[in-house]
Amino acid sequence: MISKKELIQKLQDSKLIDEKKVKELTKISKIEDIFENLSQDVMIDAERVAQFKAEHYGLEYIDLGGSDIDKETINLLPHDLSETYQMVIFDEDKKALKVGLMDPTDLKAREAVEFIARQKNLKSIFYLISKKSFSLAIKQYSALKAEVKQALDVAEGRIQEKEKQAEEGVDEAVGGVVKSAPISKMVDVIIKHGVEMKASDIHIEPFTAQTRVRYRIDGVLRTQLLLPKAVHASIVSRIKVISNLKIDETRIPQDGRVRLKINKQNVDFRVSTLPLYEQEKVVMRILDTSSGAISLEQLGFSGRNAEIIQNNIDKPHGTFLVTGPTGSGKSTTLYAVLNLLNKEGINIVTLEDPVEYYLKGVNQSQVNPEVGLTFAAGLRSILRQDPDIVMVGEIRDSETAELAIHAALTGHFVLSTLHTNDSFGAIPRLFDMGVEPFLLTSTLNVVIAQRLVRKICDKCKEEFKIPEKMIDLVWEEYNKTPKENLESEGFALKSKEEMKFYHGKGCKHCNKSGYAGRLAVAEVLDMTDDLKKEIASGASLEKIRQEVLAKKMATLQQDGFIKCLKGLTTIEDVMRATKE
Repeated sequence: MISKKELIQKLQDSKLIDEKKVKELTKISKIEDIFENLSQDVMIDAERVAQFKAEHYGLEYIDLGGSDIDKETINLLPHDLSETYQMVIFDEDKKALKVGLMDPTDLKAREAVEFIARQKNLKSIFYLISKKSFSLAIKQYSALKAEVKQALDVAEGRIQEKEKQAEEGVDEAVGGVVKSAPISKMVDVIIKHGVEMKASDIHIEPFTAQTRVRYRIDGVLRTQLLLPKAVHASIVSRIKVISNLKIDETRIPQDGRVRLKINKQNVDFRVSTLPLYEQEKVVMRILDTSSGAISLEQLGFSGRNAEIIQNNIDKPHGTFLVTGPTGSGKSTTLYAVLNLLNKEGINIVTLEDPVEYYLKGVNQSQVNPEVGLTFAAGLRSILRQDPDIVMVGEIRDSETAELAIHAALTGHFVLSTLHTNDSFGAIPRLFDMGVEPFLLTSTLNVVIAQRLVRKICDKCKEEFKIPEKMIDLVWEEYNKTPKENLESEGFALKSKEEMKFYHGKGCKHCNKSGYAGRLAVAEVLDMTDDLKKEIASGASLEKIRQEVLAKKMATLQQDGFIKCLKGLTTIEDVMRATKE
């Protein structure tokens, strides 16, 4: 093995880490902790880290992302032990068991597999895998339905027993099942599976005869389970218990939050209950705080749009606005910007509803209208906290708008969101909130309008022929797209025959959907001097709109089509996301 100094130098020479990261790693004493630090950094390629780690410990590296593991083989190591040791048996031949593990220093993990191998008169060969590889491999254990069915069989027996007791006059009612292990197990499996499938929300909905469990994955709800109606009340009660909600209150909506450890990672859940006709519906929003904020590049900002955003981030004061409907990724974009601004000598204070990702070094506060902590009241307090940068989750009313503009005027950099359909829509919306044109031109730096589209799965992406009518539409918009945007993205197509389109045919990696993850399509309105003059002069909104169009800004749809031609998403998804 090489020394810590040699390892850091090697990482730097490979351009995996920059000077800032070198200084950070130099302060860490143990090599194991260096690799742990690198694996937690979302800006660094986890697979390359795993390759370096494998080389350091003298193991072979393998990516299990697209591998189909035989059921008998994977089950040689029980599911619970696989999770405990973060290790999986992925292949077996006449000579050896092949094992992927994340921690090569865990001798107990190795001993567990070697014991299994000896019983079969085989040797064990260890490979180093990344966290992502392990997560994908472990999904190939027993499916969600099988795990829930096991708990359900026991629960149904107990429910019948409780119902019988109730009929006989025994005090303990059906609701007592909430304390039983099967219901707890069922809830645990539902939550864990949602996290592993990278769902953003879990919906538990009562119907006449059944309870439906749906996951929102890449923006689309998918039914994963249908359970007997008899267990619904117990499942809701169990979720209320873990999120500190009132179990006996079923007449009004309740909101709560809970942090759970899933696969050795802390995951936060925002829980909301809603009384329906007979039962309550529960929605759990998954806030994976372990992954932290992602970069603008990972979100899908590139080329000229990324350049405009970076130029405005570098300004010392002013207002930075992100617009779009609910669920369009506005908060995630703001977190990505805050990540870039977050430095030792700067005081950043946020006011959010709710705090979704925790950023180290940032003072994050959450609104609480019940005690009078609204966006407006909170913003007043924040301005007395000597901030350099202020992030307000949303400008909802005239008072908040006035305070945000005042903060920008007095030398603060203010980030916030608005609910408008496009970037130009932010201007009339702020006028409606009472912001004077001369104040707007003095403070507003940039407006980003965005939507989320699904990314094509890299594992099963293939070229795809789209209808001729659609090709004509894309070619027409391509020719309208500002030359600067096309050049910055590396496009110089001379005919529509040169255009290529892609889709995902569906594979195990993406659960046969053809999509894996999401990215933003955006239009970025840069507040140039000419545009500011039009607004300050009191020009009509139509004249201001004409000035915006004259600035050669790529529209949402044009940016979406660029991403289609780059093979990142599909025409269908862009059309769905950008339609008026």
